[in-house]
Amino acid sequence: METKRRQSPQIRVGVVGTGFMGRVHARSIRQSGARLVGVAGSTGERAAEAAAAWGAERAFASAEALIDSGAIDVIHVCVPNHLHAPLTLKALDAGLAVVCEKPLATDAETAALMAARASDEGLLGFVPFVYRFHPMVREARARVRDLGRLSLVQGGYLQDWLLSPEDDDWRVDPDLGGPGRVVGDIGSHWCDLVEFVTGDRIAKVSAQTAVVVPERATHAPVRTEDVSTVQFTTANGALGTAAVSQVAPGRKNRLFLEISGAEGSVAFDQERPDWLWVGGREGSQLVQRDPASLSDAARPYSPLPAGHPLGYHDCFDAFVADAYTALGGQVPDGLPTFADGARAAVITAAVLESAETGGWVLC
Repeated sequence: METKRRQSPQIRVGVVGTGFMGRVHARSIRQSGARLVGVAGSTGERAAEAAAAWGAERAFASAEALIDSGAIDVIHVCVPNHLHAPLTLKALDAGLAVVCEKPLATDAETAALMAARASDEGLLGFVPFVYRFHPMVREARARVRDLGRLSLVQGGYLQDWLLSPEDDDWRVDPDLGGPGRVVGDIGSHWCDLVEFVTGDRIAKVSAQTAVVVPERATHAPVRTEDVSTVQFTTANGALGTAAVSQVAPGRKNRLFLEISGAEGSVAFDQERPDWLWVGGREGSQLVQRDPASLSDAARPYSPLPAGHPLGYHDCFDAFVADAYTALGGQVPDGLPTFADGARAAVITAAVLESAETGGWVLC
């Protein structure tokens, strides 16, 4: 179906949510050259503060007022997870394109509904699985075809920001963040990378979850998992393992992915994002992010010469730029859409079901 959006000479953007992620989105919106027309938050005061700090044209009294204003073409939804679905569906009903933070919804059925609604209405929806936009992730994806038949996928995502009982956040509450905290919050990023880089789907999972910190400042008992381990099999028969944790001391954002095949291996570590490990029977090497030698798929996402590090903000800038390119009618390869967000919700649900039942669950 042909996509549609309100037409204006310059893309007009609104942001709902005034926290960390709202600030990240606002920066990339400005970087793209789009107009940051408005900001809405949980209160008018917070919206006004954010609008002034982020260079937005005005603050709106509520998300609903921003959506209904007729002043924007696309809205970025950066609010607690339980609000993603109602605000996104309202925005789609208003004819807006939507960038919605992950998880797309707190359950797989609602996420599928959101993806279907956008498709049926001919509107575009994007989910910021921004780790796809590391140049060396694109390089790994380009090299997978040289690895031969894949046999093993391993890695995970480790953080420590919820390590102590004093550490607390709305994500801990399943009524606000959803029933799968570590799985849906950071495990979804890792699983998305697996399917994106390999071109293969996770077919079934066997998982465990655990609460390591049973009481927190405002949550007792804690009802969402701090850690999870997952075994899986892909549709093409590769085996996989992953560990995700928000209580791993010293690990801030250690997203690691290694893929082994009959002819070679590749590994990406977000804590060393300018390098890709390439392994072979006769020897291994570290490949530096250098636009002069990268594949055609990776080079567009490597704007700086080798030796000038790229990082998270650069990935977000590239994601937003590609999303806005899609609004103009040309969808760049690898742009994560609502369909990808709905897919991540299916895997999250399967992991949680497996952890509860103790058996293998199809994805």
